[in-house]
Formats: sequence, structure tokens, C-alpha cells
Amino acid sequence: MAAVADRLTQVAAHLLPQPPHPHDPLSGAEIRKAVEIVRSAHPGLFFNAVTLWEPRKAAMQAWLAAPNTAPRPHRVADVVAIGRGSKVYDGVVDLTTGEIVSWELTEGVQPLITMEDLQIVESVVRRDPKVIEQCGIIGISPEDMHKVYCDPWTIGFDDRFGSNVRLQQALMYYRPHVDDSQYTYPLDFCPIYNADTQEIIHIDVPPVRRPLNKAPPNNYHAAAIEAEGGFRTDLKPIHITQPEGVSFSVEGRVVKWVNWKVHVGFNYREGLVLSNITFNDKGEERPVFWRLSLAEMVVPYGNPEHPHQRKHAFDLGEYGGGYMTNSLSLGCDCKGAIHYMDADFVNRAGEPQTIKNAICIHEEDSGILFKHTDFRDETVTVTRGRKLIISHIFTAANYEYCVYWILHLDGTVQLEIKLTGILNTYAMNPGEDTKGWGTEVYPGVNAHNHQHLFCLRVDPQIDGPSNSVFQVDAVPSAAPVGSPENYYGNAFFAQKTRLETAGASACQYDGNTSRSWDIANEAKINPYSKKPVSYKLVSRDVPPLLPKEGSLVWKRAGFARAAVHVTKYDDSQIHPAGRHVPQTSGEPSMGLPAWIAANPAANIANEDIVLWHTFGLTHFPAPEDFPVMPAEPMTLLLRPRNFFTRNPCLDIKPSYSSSPSGAKATGVVDRESKLAFTDKGCGKC
Repeated sequence: MAAVADRLTQVAAHLLPQPPHPHDPLSGAEIRKAVEIVRSAHPGLFFNAVTLWEPRKAAMQAWLAAPNTAPRPHRVADVVAIGRGSKVYDGVVDLTTGEIVSWELTEGVQPLITMEDLQIVESVVRRDPKVIEQCGIIGISPEDMHKVYCDPWTIGFDDRFGSNVRLQQALMYYRPHVDDSQYTYPLDFCPIYNADTQEIIHIDVPPVRRPLNKAPPNNYHAAAIEAEGGFRTDLKPIHITQPEGVSFSVEGRVVKWVNWKVHVGFNYREGLVLSNITFNDKGEERPVFWRLSLAEMVVPYGNPEHPHQRKHAFDLGEYGGGYMTNSLSLGCDCKGAIHYMDADFVNRAGEPQTIKNAICIHEEDSGILFKHTDFRDETVTVTRGRKLIISHIFTAANYEYCVYWILHLDGTVQLEIKLTGILNTYAMNPGEDTKGWGTEVYPGVNAHNHQHLFCLRVDPQIDGPSNSVFQVDAVPSAAPVGSPENYYGNAFFAQKTRLETAGASACQYDGNTSRSWDIANEAKINPYSKKPVSYKLVSRDVPPLLPKEGSLVWKRAGFARAAVHVTKYDDSQIHPAGRHVPQTSGEPSMGLPAWIAANPAANIANEDIVLWHTFGLTHFPAPEDFPVMPAEPMTLLLRPRNFFTRNPCLDIKPSYSSSPSGAKATGVVDRESKLAFTDKGCGKC
């Protein structure tokens, strides 16, 4: 009878709803509960964010190690609310106990601008008499104000207004027809919007006016292309099918694929967050990374004329990569057999909102995984690779950012970002000199030079929590030609420099030395190479921050001053430009510079550490980027180095393999590969 009772208990436990994984994003029901708890104590507020307050690392790791005996981390909400008068409140709400853990009025800051905040501005500018007056000056009649549009941005920082009032700047445009792209018709003035009173409080007007552009529309949607002659017909369909289903499994938000296991999280600010990433090495589940995320970005524009110095958008810290996420579509954004995940957020009124299909998870062929042909007898082994892609796409006004986290069979983690969408444009007069700060990409359309600088947050766990970072440079031997050590002068080696303290950790990229960075566990040595097990950060798209030291963006985006910083782990240090980014002056620089300055001597060797990596591109626009920009990719790799004792993907079945002994015995020399060059094809690939 006891056995039957135990079995019934097991069945009942299986049927009951399971509590969410502690790293799961808050559900709609949990968001609603957090709002109700806050409102009961603090009525009359608007909600800016209600998101998961992630469990502290020590408590989370203890629970993962012993889920049946260790305390389960509580479900806790991180809350940002706004009161009248641009008052900002930060709170932590324990959903398990129903208690407010902390609540404080945070002075002198403004939280990020939500999509709701952005959508209000356009209707306000169309009705404002001062805006209508400026439109009339450059050639737009009051009857055409419904054709006036704007992209609301945070104001960045403007010392005329400070940080106590919640402001936005409206970048102005015009559409002759509802189907036209407004970016062909930028307007030359910039209203300043008070989000608290919902009114225009000032308009920045340039000393030289630029009347409305008279060029014909330059559009990219299907109807416009059809009107210009239509689409080409010589591209045949490519069909991607997996008739036996996918090779990955999803349990809640934990994804298992081949040897990989990863928890897929998501929040309003960073978007995708990958946690507790492990690799099964012949039965041993080895920890690799505790948490990976795209933590911040900044887009500084290079035109020094007022008010363009304010154009340096922190698209994650000022708007939220999660809030701006697209609902993805099968066959358009992702192809193949797809697993989608939704995302729940709070709106201004405190109600949960859902973005359907916010995350796409799918497999793709990745070309050759490894191959070798023996020239002696033409025997060959060729194995094709596969990759698992976890992605989301967000739209920051004019730009789209496509974010792809990619797991490879050989243990590599890749981050690829594709930039597309539409250039930020500004008006120009016929024959106007852009002074090198921009490019005329279409008559009357000036696209300013700019950078896209992303900050990757890497919380490593390379075979355990104690890790070190080494700067690795390929350098020639110091010994001169003709010396005993380097007689022929051809010697070179990997020069490794361990980063010792947070204050001395800043590194720039150096392409001349193929610079990379090893994240190593010095306590665990590879038995063959006799080197510490490690993962190497390989990143080549690493331009320096071009605005000068002491500039406004240099002060505000302190994380971007170096390619790499390393800090000792702290649960509270997630956002490298600070918790609240809009309207910060950079005095002092918030986030990463402040954390390092607080304890520059903090030891980062053989410690629980975080590596912060700034990468990206510098964009000098061209007509080929307009009216919509072909996707421009950038990528980086986290590659295992001395982590395994041999190629970790030898157990992937090859497309074809022949051996010298088999070829000698049968007299058949790679018949299938030869057939690949006939009309019949290989048949086995």
C-alpha cells in the first residue's frame, strides 16, 4: 500500500502546476500581483517597469545544486514607478510573501522611455501652435499637420533643462502621402516635450533654415517597387524542412540541444538573457557561463552642430531592448521548425501586456564542421555542422537590431547582431556642404556619421566560479635574427598578460597583435596542453569610441572607453551605464566607471568576475543604405581553448567518411565525393 501511495503522490505532483523556474521572467499574473501590492501601499502611480529581480547568485547556485533540500529562491519583482512631478520610485516586491521589501524615492534621475511614452508625443506636436508655426516657415500648411510625424528620443542631456523634469526631443519628419517614408523628408527644427505635463516647452531652431525637401518619394515597400517595374523572378524558393522534428527540447524555459543546456530568460531592458549555460562533456555536465546578455549600447552621432550633440541614444538603457521587441513571423524573421517564447511586460496603467513570439529558437545548417581529404589516396571525411539560434529583433525608432545567440556543436558560443532599418536623417539645402559630418544619401537628405557600440556582459563560470582574464597578443620573439633563440627570425608566440585588478583591467583592441582575451580557470589544467581550461573571447569589430575624452557622450557612456573591463562579481551590477540612464549628465559617470572607481584595487584574478566587452561598428552612410539599409552583420565568438582534450564534436555523424584501409581493400576511392560533381550528386550529403 505504501508503494501505491508513493506512486499516487508522484502522479499528483506531476499533474499539479509546477512553480516557475527562479530565472523565468515574471508572468502576466505575477506582474499584476506586484502592481496590486504596490498600489495598496502607494496609490496613484504610473508604472515604468515590473520585471524579475533575479535571485542572488549564491542562493540560486545553492538551490540548483540541491533543489530538493536547499531553499527555493523567492519570486521577486523589481519595480520602477513614476509619480506626478516626474518623481521616480524604485522598489523590490517579494511575490512569494506578498511584501514590499524596499521602496524609495530616487532623486535626480529619469527612467527609460517606454513605447507608450513615445506614442503620445506625435499627437501633441501636431496640435502645438509653436510647432505649427515652424512647419509653416519651412513650407507645411496648417491643413497638412496630419502629415507631420516625429521620432521621439530621450533628450540625452541638455544642461538648460537638467534631470528633474522628464523630457524628450522630437526628431521631425513629413509624409507627402501616407505610404511615403518620412525619412526622405526630415524637418530642420526639434521640439522639446515635457512628459509630465504632455506639452512642448521649447523648440530648437537652426540659424540656417532648410525648407521642406521637394525631391520625389524614395520608398521601399512592395507597392512602390511594383510601381517601379516589380520584383525579379529568377530567384527560386528554398525550402527548409525537418521531417523528423527538431533536435532540441524545451522544458519550461530550459533548452537542451546536443551537449548544451541553457535557461532562456528575457527582460524589458536587455531582451534575451542566457543563464546557467553548461556543456555535457562525455557525461560530465561542465559549467561554462553563469549569465550572458547584451547589457547596453550607445549610438553617438558625429555632427557637432547644436542640437545634434544630443543624438547619442542608449537604446537599451533609455528605451529597453525588450520593450521594443518585435513579434516574430515564421518564414520572414525565422525559417524552419521554430519554437517561440512570448514576453510579458507592464504598461503605464499597471496592466500586463504580452508580445507574442518575442523569442525564436531554431536550428540551422552551418556548413562544414570539419573535413579532411588525404592527397595520397583521396580518402575523405566530411561532417556538416549545425547551430542552434536563440534570437529576438527590436526596433529602435528608425533602426532594427537583430540579435542572435548561437550555440555551435564544437562548444563555441557566438553572438551575431545584424543592423538594418532606416538611417536617421536630417534636412539639407541644395548644394549644402555636409562638412564631412554626414553624407547626402538622396537629394535633400543628410545622414550623419555615427557609431553603434554594444556592451556584452559575460559572467563566466569556466569549470567553476573562480576565473581569471588574460589579454592575449600574438607577438614576435624579442630575440634578434641570428641569435641562438631565434636564428632564422621566424619565432612568434602568444604573449599572455593576466589582468590583476579592476582599476587596471581596461584594455583596448589591437588588430596588429590579433588581440583576444582568455577567460581561464587556473585551478584546472588541460592534461595535454598543460594550460588552464579557458574560453577565448574573439572579437574583431571593436572600434574605439570616437567622441573625445571629456565630451558629453564620453562622460555618459563610460563603459565604451575601453574594449574590455573586468570587475569582481556583484549581484547589483547589471547595467554598465547605470540603472537609470535618461538625462544623466555623466558627472559623475554612472555604472561601470563608478563601480571600478569605488574599489580600483579589487582583485580580479581567480575570483568570481564579470567581463564587459564593448564592440560594434562605425557607420559612414552611403546611398546604398537608403531608403532601407541592407542588413550589416557583426559577430564575436566565445571559443573553448584547452577546455576539451580533443575535438568535442567527433561524435557527430559525418556526411561521408572513407578510410585508407577501406579504400585499399575495396579499390573504391571516395566514389561519393566524385559523384558530387556529376549530375546525380552525392546522395549521402
